[in-house]
Amino acid sequence: MTEQEALSIERACSRLILDFAFFSDWQEYESLAALFTPQGRLTRPSGETLTGRDAIAGSYRGKASTRITRHICTNIRIAVESSERARGLTYAIVYGADSSQKPAEHFGIPADARQLVGEFEDEFAMTSEGWRIESRIARFTMFTA
Repeated sequence: MTEQEALSIERACSRLILDFAFFSDWQEYESLAALFTPQGRLTRPSGETLTGRDAIAGSYRGKASTRITRHICTNIRIAVESSERARGLTYAIVYGADSSQKPAEHFGIPADARQLVGEFEDEFAMTSEGWRIESRIARFTMFTA
């Protein structure tokens, strides 16, 4: 594999990570689920494992519609294993709020007091649809109260 091919794979996998955060924050759960392989697995921080796009989308649709989040993803590290497999580790800070609260002037809605720091451990696979997440383990490593 050439360096350019490896960089292209890193870019595609990094984009999946950022798209996951975007679709989660904007409550586009069908698009979020489509980032996974058809039988992709998502292990939530609670330890619950969801298998398949329908289970993943359904779990997110169960979230309160007034719940808003913003995922700040950083330190994205992709290890290309082959032209068909890659792994990744990403740090994430997750801010949350309740959109039914009154905005504070031009500052927006007050954020929750508890903020979360976590990480995503991903396995990526090349499919007929392009690169997809085959497995994601999401866990929190610390929080502020």
